[in-house]
Amino acid sequence: MFDSLSTKLGNIFDGLRGRGVLSEAHLESAMREIRVALLEADVALPVVKAFVEDVKEKAIGQKVIKSVTPSQMVVKIVNDALVETLGGEAEELNLNAVPPATVLMVGLQGSGKTTTSGKLALRLKEKQGKKVLLASLDIYRPAAMEQLAQLGGQIQVDVLPIVQNEKPLEITKRAMEAGKKGGYDVLILDTAGRLHIDEVLMNEVAEVKKLAKPSEVLLVADAMIGQDAVTLSKEFNEKIGVTGIVLTRIDGDGRGGAALSMKSVTGVPIKFMGAGEKMDALEAFHPERIAGRILGMGDVVSLVETAAEKIDQEEAERVAQRMMKGVFNLEDMLSQLRQIKKMGDLGGILGMLPGIAKYKNQIEASGIGDDLIKKQEAIILSMTAKERKNPDLIKASRKQRIANGSGTSVQDVNKLLKQHQQMASVMKKMKNMGGLAGFGAKMMGMGGAMPDMSALASNADFAKMGGSPNPFGGMGGLSGGNLPFGNFNGKFKP
Repeated sequence: MFDSLSTKLGNIFDGLRGRGVLSEAHLESAMREIRVALLEADVALPVVKAFVEDVKEKAIGQKVIKSVTPSQMVVKIVNDALVETLGGEAEELNLNAVPPATVLMVGLQGSGKTTTSGKLALRLKEKQGKKVLLASLDIYRPAAMEQLAQLGGQIQVDVLPIVQNEKPLEITKRAMEAGKKGGYDVLILDTAGRLHIDEVLMNEVAEVKKLAKPSEVLLVADAMIGQDAVTLSKEFNEKIGVTGIVLTRIDGDGRGGAALSMKSVTGVPIKFMGAGEKMDALEAFHPERIAGRILGMGDVVSLVETAAEKIDQEEAERVAQRMMKGVFNLEDMLSQLRQIKKMGDLGGILGMLPGIAKYKNQIEASGIGDDLIKKQEAIILSMTAKERKNPDLIKASRKQRIANGSGTSVQDVNKLLKQHQQMASVMKKMKNMGGLAGFGAKMMGMGGAMPDMSALASNADFAKMGGSPNPFGGMGGLSGGNLPFGNFNGKFKP
């Protein structure tokens, strides 16, 4: 999401850098380009006008803080304006009600409402320890109720049993009673959708809302429909009263105009965003973090949170300890690849790293992605345990056997072995420099290159934050080094 806008804004700011003084003419030119970039990203015109005026007012005549260049000041002003446009502060789900707190899911058919209901139930169960009951009110779409029942079984969350020929209000009443008797904390009602907004849909949702008295009414909207999502949220809010928005399929929307427009146009906050097909792919919407992603500053906080939640702590510590001793074999490399897979879509992970946006085209052209990780995992799994522990054993005949077993080529096997060799070499250098922390200090003293994030494993401040050893292990520095799946120094060679 926001890929196109991020690239264009990055180019605009690159044009401002290097200027000791920014004149009003420079700012006017930049503001025109920002205006065009926002409009091309499908941001609503009134929002664009207000945004540009806000930035201009704060930028022109702004006193430059000592040691901060004018272009950096403009980036800061744009960042603050983006945060404000996106909603200011993240808004939590309101579950402050006599149990079970009811969450009403509304939206058009095809927006991902049923899947999002399941994702939200899983999130509440795993992150907040809530006992959740799911109930489908969709008596119109074929197999809609069965779909929710299957999702409930998949995530091990209870679903209200299906009773044939019941009407939505009857199902709602039964669900509320079951929620109270069963001691549930949260009841999620998945309402029916239509292909378009109509009076019948609105009346039905209004009646359910009146009966259920939900603490949250979440509108599920598909980010891919752009400005129509803004119109949709406005109509639902005016006719039903919406307390929050969930944007789905954000990973498929490169423009992001809907997210930038919704809060300003409707006054309703975006509370969650769906970023993938997996049931755990539902993120809380943090305006300040999203602004950072748009401006190419990354989202390290979300990256650390994701790593802390999904990586295997014991395994990460085991690999970190071996790395500190300068040891790194193919078993360790396999462990790192699997840790990365657990964290989700690789594109999303890389998007959280500062400065990555400008390399987006190179990353795509190089083929770095989830498929490459799967391929490299298959290659390592086609090796014997002895070969993984001692890669020097792998000669011509063994390479051919490994390639045949993994469905790859000898060339692919050679690439992986070369990457492992480079990473193992870095590990040995780390040991000679005093371990990960010593290596990081050396790197910082050699021109400011960012040290290997693995150094965080032994960083006291990071430990206080609840951090854990970096699952990427041998990244070797964000500005230069190696990922487990390819070189990462501004040139991408998988």
